[in-house]
Amino acid sequence: MKTINSIIRCFLLLFISFNIIAQKKHKGESTESKKYNVLFIAVDDLNDWVGFLDGNPQTLTPNLDRLAKQSMVFDRAYCAASVCNPSRAAIMSGLKPSTTKIYGNGDKPFNSPVFKNTQMIPQYFAANGYETYSRGKIYHTPALGKETWDNWENVSGNYGHAKKVAGFMSNGIPTGEMDDNMDWYATDQKTEETPDFLNAKWAAEKLAGDFDKPFFMACGIFRPHLEWNVPKEFYDKFPLDKIVLPKVLETDLDDVGDKAKPSKDYLTIKKYGKQKEAVQAYLASINYADYCIGQMLDALEKSKYKDNTIVVLWGDHGWHLGEKLRYKKFTLWEEACRVPLIIKAPNVTKAGSRTGRTVNLLDLYPTLVELAGLPKNEKNEGVSIVPLLKNPKLEWNYPSLTQMGEGRNTIRTEKWRYIRYQDNSEELYNHDNDALEWVNLVNKPEYAAIKAEMAKKMDIILKK
Repeated sequence: MKTINSIIRCFLLLFISFNIIAQKKHKGESTESKKYNVLFIAVDDLNDWVGFLDGNPQTLTPNLDRLAKQSMVFDRAYCAASVCNPSRAAIMSGLKPSTTKIYGNGDKPFNSPVFKNTQMIPQYFAANGYETYSRGKIYHTPALGKETWDNWENVSGNYGHAKKVAGFMSNGIPTGEMDDNMDWYATDQKTEETPDFLNAKWAAEKLAGDFDKPFFMACGIFRPHLEWNVPKEFYDKFPLDKIVLPKVLETDLDDVGDKAKPSKDYLTIKKYGKQKEAVQAYLASINYADYCIGQMLDALEKSKYKDNTIVVLWGDHGWHLGEKLRYKKFTLWEEACRVPLIIKAPNVTKAGSRTGRTVNLLDLYPTLVELAGLPKNEKNEGVSIVPLLKNPKLEWNYPSLTQMGEGRNTIRTEKWRYIRYQDNSEELYNHDNDALEWVNLVNKPEYAAIKAEMAKKMDIILKK
């Protein structure tokens, strides 16, 4: 009789165990402790022109703003490099550009000896029990690094085409007067047939399915990267006669030496009076990207993974829209270095929280590793910002380093930006009273001690 009772008890225990596992799977929970899923959203060339930051009052980003209200927003987040390839290489490897020597878009990360001995984020997660997925632009090009994912899917669709007049770009500027890719136009393409919508749709469909393992899913959104060719419906939200231009000081570069000149793009766009059109096109492209991202966020909220998925949304670097007498990125100033960063971590972040501490996109790798409960990757050169996720007002002495080529570096604290170029020329800006970095203080004697302190901080970070 005792034997029969023991058998019955064993069956009951097995039944209860299987039932608990089934319930967890139904809810999208991992049966392994702390194995949260990750939704990793990258947005190309997105600066601080988003509703939850202070970049532009006319921008329309309802979906990003919705995510921000559910998450923690970083008011002072900066890129590791102010250009696509090295920025993304740093994020994905956890290593500084000065460590990998990946400084430009033409460099090939996976030919680097450093990369051959480094696990990228998806490889590290896969080695620790995750299934990884990717579509869109995560590394510098969609196909770059595809072998680092368990599941990789190519992009499809197109943004539509404008009717061009011979000798002119689509924006009406004569060809040859500035870079060919500095172009924009409203297209007649259906939004549902464009690449970013299809990338987001792919992620949404995945989120509606089932997973045998915890997942790390990355989706890369191309816009607002040039060319700013998106469906007309997004342009129509920003009437040209209502556009307000960013503040520009025509003498802005007078105190930074002969090396800084107005860019060709700036001079050409100003010559043909296209400043408002450029702003309209950038805002339209951001609104289009936001709409596509909304498809993913809607799918996640409807899914069984809603409550156990870490969501990270980041822009790879900033962008100039006339500030510093230039367009594009490729600088060490605030507009090119500041990025939007949102993190939503179950049981860690508080909805609607924000922090003014300086953080860097290089910090994402160790942060996600810690949030997922994985062993620390000792090769990571960034700092886990999980303590800030828990306490946004925590004392935080980690200046943010951005690099733009060999020997061209800037660090940002909450108050100061210090820049040093390869010829040892320097710049210093006080963000307490000069958010647009119009006044270079570096040669003023009263700021010599601040300059020396910032230079020392930079050297310490560079040597780590």
